[in-house]
Amino acid sequence: MIGYAFMGKAHSNAWRNVASYFDVPAFEQKVLVGRDAAGVAEAAGKYGWAETSTDWRTVIERDDIDIVDICAPGWLHAEIAIAALEAGKHVLLEKPLANTLAEAEAMTAAAQTARAAGVQSMVGFNYRRVPALALAKELIAEGRLGTVRHVRAAYFQDWLADESAPMTWRLKRETAGSGALGDIASHAIDQVLFLLGDQVTEVSGRMHTFTTQRPGEAGLEEVTVDDAAWATLSLSSGAIASVEVSRVATGRKNSLKLEIYGEKGAILFDLENLNELGFLDATVSVREQGFRRILVNEPEHPYLAAWWPQGHIIGWEHTFTHEIRDFLLAIDAGTEPSPSFEDGLTVQRILNAVEESAAAKSSIIQLAGTPAGTPTALTATSEGA
Repeated sequence: MIGYAFMGKAHSNAWRNVASYFDVPAFEQKVLVGRDAAGVAEAAGKYGWAETSTDWRTVIERDDIDIVDICAPGWLHAEIAIAALEAGKHVLLEKPLANTLAEAEAMTAAAQTARAAGVQSMVGFNYRRVPALALAKELIAEGRLGTVRHVRAAYFQDWLADESAPMTWRLKRETAGSGALGDIASHAIDQVLFLLGDQVTEVSGRMHTFTTQRPGEAGLEEVTVDDAAWATLSLSSGAIASVEVSRVATGRKNSLKLEIYGEKGAILFDLENLNELGFLDATVSVREQGFRRILVNEPEHPYLAAWWPQGHIIGWEHTFTHEIRDFLLAIDAGTEPSPSFEDGLTVQRILNAVEESAAAKSSIIQLAGTPAGTPTALTATSEGA
């Protein structure tokens, strides 16, 4: 594993626990890699890694390393992932795929070449492994909502609501790529694609930075990424999706809300209540209609048979355990894991289109390969980044 901070901790917890709950191939937590020798040694002791290193290049060349889990910041994704794939290592990579579209394209090409040699790769959109959202996908695929007409995806956090919050690498374009757009809109957009099994054909976007300077080591420093972003997406099925994300939404800690409205029913979800799914069946008598609360904790629900008795809820960290379980099983079976680097590239293209629309103050960016006669997105004007 390369990286041991926030995502490194989450992934380490999953690697350490996955074999205790799921039948997966045997593996060793061999080496934890980080830039600070003392810091990585302390983390390795906490998280169950046998060795440490400060040089990822040397580690990925080792014959006793089969999988590389990349939890490093975005500006390192392309270099590490391509090198690991070329070295014949299976790669699990935290989202978003890359900081730029060009990097994402190069990484996907490397993944396709490696796959031909039996080397697998996967992007860590862990919310696909929330049991309630996996159930939502099943319900949609079964036709319980009928034709989906529109979707609302809103991902709100407030860790930057305070104007005195300090500068971090996540607030600099050269290290983060973008702000709320890449960080959390990538999750929201992936959920739209995952749940509907659809393609985005047109994009209209807007981005805004509310606090343009933050206190740093050298005094006030310029924030060069967005605090919030909005997008309207047209899908090939004719559905319309609105996506709004913010890291300055006061009072919202980690709220990913999804509302999916179809001709026969609707679904509601909020990550802050991740064990619950709201479902409305519009095919029953009007006198009986209304959203019902499904507590997604039954053994019949996705992933839940491995955990606790009914009604004993699971948490955010379990999504990474499910992710690594699926990744290991795919490697063992020689099948392509999901989401693939191609899926990550699709999200990256949509993020790039949002940025283009916002920067150009243009209403619509049409994505390459859009079929003729696809519906037109709602018009939205941008006031710039």
